[in-house]
Parts: sequence; structure tokens; C-alpha cells
Amino acid sequence: MRYRITFVAGLAVGYVLGAKAGRTRYEQITRTARRIAESPAVQETAGLVGAQVSNAGRTAYGRVAERLPVTSLRDFLARPSEEEAEAVRRSEIDGAPMGDTHR
Repeated sequence: MRYRITFVAGLAVGYVLGAKAGRTRYEQITRTARRIAESPAVQETAGLVGAQVSNAGRTAYGRVAERLPVTSLRDFLARPSEEEAEAVRRSEIDGAPMGDTHR
């Protein structure tokens, strides 16, 4: 359905931009489009769609935030790399201080 609406809107825009019907036809089309856009049914539908998009955006943000709990770029850059994290794990297991590479 979304693609049909987009296609019809594209046809209308193409006709308005490419028509040689003159100013009168252009004004008639713009009046009709304005009347449709200002109709209560279209306004209500636009509000519902906007709310759904907003909810979907919040849901997507929440899911991403769960998987990537980074609060800032600084936090992200401060994370140890996989090699650094492995070195920390090994040092905790071995009991060696972090900078001590001589055994």
C-alpha cells in the first residue's frame, strides 16, 4: 500500500512539474492537494502514522541501547580492545601486575 501511495504521489508531482496545461490546471491541482492534505481524515492518519514511527524509533533505540550500553563516545573509546581485555584476564589469573612482562 505504501508503494502505491508513493507511486501516485510521484505521478502527481511529475504531472504538475511536467504539464503544459497552464497555470489554471496547476492551481486546480494545488488546491485539490491542499484540500486533501488539510482534511481531518488525512490529518488523523498522519498523526497515527507519526505516533507509530515514533514508537518504533523508541523501540529500536531501546534494543540497540541494550546491546550497546555506551553512554558517550568517550566511554566507547575508553573500552579496552579484545587484546587488552585478554591481557587483563590473564594477569588476574596469573596474579602478575599489568606492566610486568618478565616472569
